Amino acid sequence: MSSPVLIVEDEPDLAHLAADYLRAAGYEVEMCADGAAALESLRRAPPRLVVLDLMIPSLDGLALCREIRTFSNLPIVMTTAKVQEIDRLLGLETGADDYLCKPYSPRELVARVKAVLRRSGTATPSLLTFDDAAMRVQANGRPLTLTATEYALLAVMARRPGTIFSRARLLDLMRENNLETSDRAVDSHIKNLRRKLAAVLPDVEAIQSVYGVGYRLEI
Repeated sequence: MSSPVLIVEDEPDLAHLAADYLRAAGYEVEMCADGAAALESLRRAPPRLVVLDLMIPSLDGLALCREIRTFSNLPIVMTTAKVQEIDRLLGLETGADDYLCKPYSPRELVARVKAVLRRSGTATPSLLTFDDAAMRVQANGRPLTLTATEYALLAVMARRPGTIFSRARLLDLMRENNLETSDRAVDSHIKNLRRKLAAVLPDVEAIQSVYGVGYRLEI
């Protein structure tokens, strides 16, 4: 099991919401509401990344960030209701890797976590696992029932996450595999894939449309 993302946040509703979205994105998550307790926890078992609120009890976010930087370079995403530029600069100069102002979208938090981990050289967990021999795929450990065409489309997009695939490229793929081909068929299969993925990954927009261009997989 990989190291968890540690959320240091004293607002329980916000902490649980952020944790739910991060878990849906494939991360293990731990939560802590106290700065001193968080410091003890991460010294004992370093997390993969810290989502750190600025205003927390016993040891505030800036002090905790400074303390972490005396012994670790683990990625830190700081969150706070303070929006003034000086507060943002203080957070970054103290050693935070990114800064997110409240109220924030939990989807944006997930995106920031992924971006910081990419920059730090830590791979983002894959939510999809493929068995090409059996043409089976699991999403976050749960099986998906796909047609041959759906499997082929998802597998090729998963090999290059974030890459935009045009309808023409997806049509070529389908022809190469002797599958049903037409612009409408591509859109229909993508719609079905989205529906099936949403059933097991309800908080993840897995396949995104790029207007006038095509589709990309973002998990």
